[in-house]
Amino acid sequence: MTAYDLQRILAEELARVIPGAAGKRRSKFDYVLPGFGERIHPSGRKSYVLQRTMGGKQRLITIGDAAILTERMAKDVARRLILRIELGQNPADKKQRGRKTPTYAAFLQFYWEAVAPTWKPSTRETHDIYRRTHLDDAFVGKFIDEINHADAVRWHAQLTRSAGPGAANRAMEILRAMFGKAEAWGYLHEHSNPFRGIRRNKGRKIERFLSEDEMARLGKALADARDKKPLEVAVISLLALTGCRRGEIINLTWGEVQGRKLKLTDSKTGPRIVWLGHEARTVLDSLPQGKKEAHVFAFEVRSSSAVDGFWRNLRRKTGLEDLRLHDLRHNYASLAARSSETLPMIGSLLGHAELLTTLRYAHFDDAALLRASVEVGDLIAIWLNDLKTGHIITPSRRSRICSR
Repeated sequence: MTAYDLQRILAEELARVIPGAAGKRRSKFDYVLPGFGERIHPSGRKSYVLQRTMGGKQRLITIGDAAILTERMAKDVARRLILRIELGQNPADKKQRGRKTPTYAAFLQFYWEAVAPTWKPSTRETHDIYRRTHLDDAFVGKFIDEINHADAVRWHAQLTRSAGPGAANRAMEILRAMFGKAEAWGYLHEHSNPFRGIRRNKGRKIERFLSEDEMARLGKALADARDKKPLEVAVISLLALTGCRRGEIINLTWGEVQGRKLKLTDSKTGPRIVWLGHEARTVLDSLPQGKKEAHVFAFEVRSSSAVDGFWRNLRRKTGLEDLRLHDLRHNYASLAARSSETLPMIGSLLGHAELLTTLRYAHFDDAALLRASVEVGDLIAIWLNDLKTGHIITPSRRSRICSR
């Protein structure tokens, strides 16, 4: 090697070193692998870095500590990073997202703390159960902007198989509302909610109400059990006589009992008034009255457990195994419909916020439908026959036909 060659090599090596003032970090870059270099900190610690242009800006990516990684390992990582950058990916995106966009778990916690205080106590209790069982582990390790529509659809389908269609629908509604807030609060772009447009699982169409014979069997069973289980019998009786929801009766306080009405402060659709018939008022009068804040039904165990256990035994004794407690509400609405009550009136009795909800309850039994079909068919047949013979149907004759 000549003196000229040695001088040239030394000049090249010196050119690779970026001199820095004492006490400041400095970097030196590799001659063979463009952009790869070593950063030397004021403390003497060294780290491997990669400098590349991404999105029109020059970025410096830290690969790792030189005390942990060898130069060969760091160069191998740098080559992979260069390949990803050439393909249009930005290795710095994850770090940038971590600073601006929360993870699913972090936003779920934030959403719960912000919104849960506005829920009714019963809603909060139900949502807390769904969070523990279905939501906490739904999208582990993902940022909320990484969850797309396909992810949401797969999650809903999987939950439908494991927990059932009803639970999957309820959990999906919670997340749909949560991601809607993420849009409103600026964490996601507008119209990016991944749960928007997912079809709900179809619910089981229920047309179960009691026949006269079934109501008689149920009434006899309640009368037989009144001495041993007075509170449980009173709860079932009020559910059947008022069409109230189970929670509205179980959580009823004496302060809400006001003469011939129940002034409920916390129902599914908000505060509402339930008017009491004579029989329903008699049921309440048979119970020992307490203070205004005291519950009407003070069970020694949890109210729902006591009532559900009693109802299961009652169904077995009466042969009504397929009858749910909520079917008593359904039966109440159906009887009101068959008594020619209007749908708005039935909706008011049941405490529905929308008329469409009332339509689900206003069913007629098959016998009533058959009678109506026969009457309409007979009337049409008479009309057709009289048209053929040239007779005229007078108003008096029409009323006689319709009154058959």
